[in-house]
Amino acid sequence: MGHRLGLSVLSIAYLLVGLLHVVPAAELRIDVGREAGKIRPLHGVNSGPLCCGETLDLSDFFRQMAPPLVRLHDCNWPNGDVVDVHAVFPDFRADATRPESYRFDRSDDYLRPIFAAGSNVVYRLGESIEHSKKKYHVHPPADPQQWAAICTGIISHYNERWANGFQYNIRYWEIWNEPENRPAMWTGDDEQYFRLYSTVAKAIKTRFPKLMVGGPAVGYTGSVKDGRFEPGEFVVKFLEHCKQDSAPLDFFSWHIYTNDPRAVVERAKAMRKVLDDRGFARTESHLNEWNFLPDNDWMPMLSKDGAVRQRWFERVGGPQGAAFTAATLLLLQDAPLDVGNYYSADHQGFGAFNGYGVPKKNFYALKAFKSLSDASLRLPIGSKLPAGVAACAGINADRSEVVVLLSNYAAPKTDVALMLADLPWKGPTVCDVLLLDEKRDLTRVQQTESPAGECCVAVALPPATVWLLKLRAR
Repeated sequence: MGHRLGLSVLSIAYLLVGLLHVVPAAELRIDVGREAGKIRPLHGVNSGPLCCGETLDLSDFFRQMAPPLVRLHDCNWPNGDVVDVHAVFPDFRADATRPESYRFDRSDDYLRPIFAAGSNVVYRLGESIEHSKKKYHVHPPADPQQWAAICTGIISHYNERWANGFQYNIRYWEIWNEPENRPAMWTGDDEQYFRLYSTVAKAIKTRFPKLMVGGPAVGYTGSVKDGRFEPGEFVVKFLEHCKQDSAPLDFFSWHIYTNDPRAVVERAKAMRKVLDDRGFARTESHLNEWNFLPDNDWMPMLSKDGAVRQRWFERVGGPQGAAFTAATLLLLQDAPLDVGNYYSADHQGFGAFNGYGVPKKNFYALKAFKSLSDASLRLPIGSKLPAGVAACAGINADRSEVVVLLSNYAAPKTDVALMLADLPWKGPTVCDVLLLDEKRDLTRVQQTESPAGECCVAVALPPATVWLLKLRAR
């Protein structure tokens, strides 16, 4: 092994005098000579880069985030004029085997920039949410077999070039969204959804056996009582139905909105256990909607006072939401989760952009995580952080750069000493320190240089901040 740092707390304090004039509350020791697996790219999103009837094209920003998977749900919300089954197949009585029965053009235009930006998609087969008093498209299909035939036509168009289509190799196909969320997402009952799911899932797997089919994108997964997670009735009934009816379930999708990243991790563990205990150990777990829920309270979003709603959504997209977003992605590295999709990457209230296409703070949190995921080889961190602070480190494949991402999402101001051992280069180390907070958007605020063979960097983490450190040889 190479040089190791063995600094005492007192010597660390002396090192920090010229930087922060404080003794650190936490130490991060990173052994660059060891690896701890891979950084998992869980920074998928919902919605593509085209917004507002294509008056906004966020493709350049999408390339900066580089989400691995874009889930197609609530696309162009609240219009719902692309992707949704009614938008692609407007006359339900038409012949689903004939290309002229479909209206693919607008959805084709919506998908193109997603793939051009380097992402793939999770295609949600169903409808967007309807908050209107009158419900137009979230009713159970009158003929599940016809609906299944429409879905296989959509898949054939995007994967097999049918009807002047594409060969996108879309792997994940999701059947509906939040059917327990009534009547905004489903006006029928449980059994109607279960029947639809079985019919469509079996049809897809028969026609396309290598594809992954799943659902139900459930919003209410259950609750914690006396420290024990109890799955919701709909979740239990759905899994029982899939088992009894031999309905394919390659992935189980679920959602959570909370103000605590640790709750996201605990829910991921709970959902994995629910699946395993019921005989679905090979079924992937997909968290394909998640975001910051200020104070764990939905009521401000529903307020009749516009100013109240504005302040609430500003917290979602502001420094607090950004720190939550970064911390969640970091903590999920150790969770039993296969796919993650942040909600959302468009211009709506929960989105990463405002109505003019200007990035919010949460965009920069996703961009920061992309920098970490580029350093794909995870490095072990040998120190315990205060509650409310999350961190992860990685090194790129050619071992020319180390990246460390830290988020203070719920702790008081915390001073951290970052110490690295076994650096892969022989010369001095340069460290660029980038900050995301109320005033800065992942802006470089400091550059330090350490002598050959050692590196110690001091960072002060106020609440609701994200720090990105990039270390390389001078």
